Amino acid sequence: MPKDTKDRLVRVVLDEASIGRGNPDQEHERAIAIWDIVEANRFAIPEDAGGPYALRLGLVENKLAFEIQRETGEAVMTHYLSLTPFKQVIKDYRTVCESYYAAIRTASPQKIEAIDMGRRGLHDEAAHLLRERLDGKVEVDFDTARRIFTLIFALHWKG
Repeated sequence: MPKDTKDRLVRVVLDEASIGRGNPDQEHERAIAIWDIVEANRFAIPEDAGGPYALRLGLVENKLAFEIQRETGEAVMTHYLSLTPFKQVIKDYRTVCESYYAAIRTASPQKIEAIDMGRRGLHDEAAHLLRERLDGKVEVDFDTARRIFTLIFALHWKG
């Protein structure tokens, strides 16, 4: 994705009041997701003049708050997304992640790969769901949706 496009995020932050600190594995996943989003993403608000944008993610009464600003700090919109449709995939993803992090310390490469395939499949399912739930409000490409799901999960998986 070219860096000169206006339909992109240039900054992503997590609401510290919502997230707290995680264990080293969690913090690493969060940092990589944010870095990856900023490096390559497609993020647009339909019928808006365009970004680039800054995004702050937080939890407000079991809803995900997308606080969107222009790169300059000017508020664009806040969109609240119900997390109820994500409840099962978050629960399943938590279980698989816990298995994955336990496995990478002791399991065979084949077992780790099998667990990771399941983890990637759930991640893909969540990305599709996120894009569907944002339809008409916020446009994101599939890879950006996957990375945003990593951050949504981080908001639920407090160390």
